[in-house]
Amino acid sequence: MPKADRTNFVQLGQAVIATELAEITAMQSRIDEKFAAACELLLSCKGRIVVTGMGKSGHIGGKIAATLASTGSPAFFVHPGEASHGDLGMITKNDVVMALSNSGNTAEINTIIPILKRFGVPLISMTGDKNSSLAKAADINLDVGVSKEACPHDLAPTSSTTVALVMGDALAVTMLQARGFTAEDFALSHPGGSLGKRLLLHVSDIMHTGDRIPSVHEDATVSEALLEMSRKGLGMTAIVDHNDIVLGLYTDGDLRRSLDKNIDVRTTKISDVMTRNCRTTNAGELAASIVKLMDDAGINGLLVTDENNTLTGAFNMHDILRAGII
Repeated sequence: MPKADRTNFVQLGQAVIATELAEITAMQSRIDEKFAAACELLLSCKGRIVVTGMGKSGHIGGKIAATLASTGSPAFFVHPGEASHGDLGMITKNDVVMALSNSGNTAEINTIIPILKRFGVPLISMTGDKNSSLAKAADINLDVGVSKEACPHDLAPTSSTTVALVMGDALAVTMLQARGFTAEDFALSHPGGSLGKRLLLHVSDIMHTGDRIPSVHEDATVSEALLEMSRKGLGMTAIVDHNDIVLGLYTDGDLRRSLDKNIDVRTTKISDVMTRNCRTTNAGELAASIVKLMDDAGINGLLVTDENNTLTGAFNMHDILRAGII
């Protein structure tokens, strides 16, 4: 094995990127009327987009199907070998099939083409050879051919798979915009991801309610308020009247300031040292939008009230962190 140094590694890696970048750039001229026709066919699909491909093309096809499905175009991947042994039953007359093959002559795909034709299922192909059997059988063929693989032997699928993936992304994102698919729509299909949590979780989803809300009445002493803060563990307590209307807030920071004034916590009323006109929020607010408010104000917790300023909940920054919003 020839000895290589780090400089050589860097040069080889950069050469791969340069080769693939050149092939992607060359593909731009092929985003043409055929591409537009493919988008129209996919947009008019009343069923689902069924993506298929063998080998490395199959791996790329799986990624394309996943991207389509997560951006508003229902799609799934079917292995062409399995399709010939029963999985073809997943495909209906309302679907559109998208088949990937660099050679355009993949036997497993060619085997199922007559069945697709018999049922009148529209076929879009992505091939590296526009004169191949798959390209000729397709209703629309998208040319994803490359002049050179990034592999030094021009054998391993590298540039060709990258170009096919980019073409799939171009289709998915074009249709995303054509459908008016929004960030909120994206979040609905990604509820477990950080974007989904930022766009879907409301204050009501993270706030403490009922007996878990720290609160004392206005006639309580500072000492009683501190006990409530310790029990509930939010670093604060609401001060309310007998109708649970919020009158103020007392926090760990307020305690430090109170001690600087040498007050007697056993006799001083909490209403004398609480923060009046404190910031509050409502349960319907997006939790992510509250983060900036809290950062700007330099506060670690908030009370939640209704339209009548009645206390309904409370939360702090730890609740936001636990929810995965930031």
